[in-house]
Amino acid sequence: MSASLMLSLSALATLLPAAVLPLRWPDQRNGLFWIVVAIGVAGSLIFSYALTGGVWHTGFAVTLWFTIATAMTLFALLAFVLRDCWRLGALLAPYLFLLGGVATIWSSTSLGLLVAAAPDAWLIVHIVAAVVTYGLVTLAAVAGLAVLLRERAVRTKSPSNIVRILPSIADAERLQVSLLQGGAVVMGLGLISGMAAQFFTTGSIIVFDHKVLFSIAAFVVIGVLVAVHYRSGLGGRRVARLALLAYLLLTLGFPGVKFVTDVLVS
Repeated sequence: MSASLMLSLSALATLLPAAVLPLRWPDQRNGLFWIVVAIGVAGSLIFSYALTGGVWHTGFAVTLWFTIATAMTLFALLAFVLRDCWRLGALLAPYLFLLGGVATIWSSTSLGLLVAAAPDAWLIVHIVAAVVTYGLVTLAAVAGLAVLLRERAVRTKSPSNIVRILPSIADAERLQVSLLQGGAVVMGLGLISGMAAQFFTTGSIIVFDHKVLFSIAAFVVIGVLVAVHYRSGLGGRRVARLALLAYLLLTLGFPGVKFVTDVLVS
């Protein structure tokens, strides 16, 4: 067994307690909740750093682990300061555990060292903005899924234990819009810094590859969603589905492209 696989399995194990906690101790935000969240955050962050050695890489598995680490960290911070955000962990933690499983399966793929001629400052801003944006939109998509599951439970009058943990429909809607709004701001910064880095590297402000096209499409969807929501009060399933669409577009443009280049094509 390779060292990277062993480390990946160890990091995956740190996510397991948070993934199973809602099944055993539902509807509680006590000391145990914070312990398992802290373990998941520490495990994913430490492994992500150990995997890259402090140097940014572009491989598929690396991208997934940085996504997991960012999403877990943002969740922990927001769960501390925002009411009812912690309830999203019932959906987020199992999803991130599955994502970690996918990263572990392809842990042997190339790390893909980033090569660019842009100044380090622009690259750092762009990379940080990209991963934070994806983390925020991931949380927004989870909030959108919570809205859909809550509405379905109301119609069927048979909520499961997991659904009972989730925020109310109104709280989940408020969370997803706030998260998308924050994601749009950070994503705008990421697009600007990305254009600057592209200019230093190629002399062109923008190159319309798959990643750029999906990112711009996601930015447009998020911007339209937030604008329409504040103008007309649009909510419910329509906003939730648009949040999931934005997440799908970012997924296709961020880890999706890397999956094609590092796994399917290599």
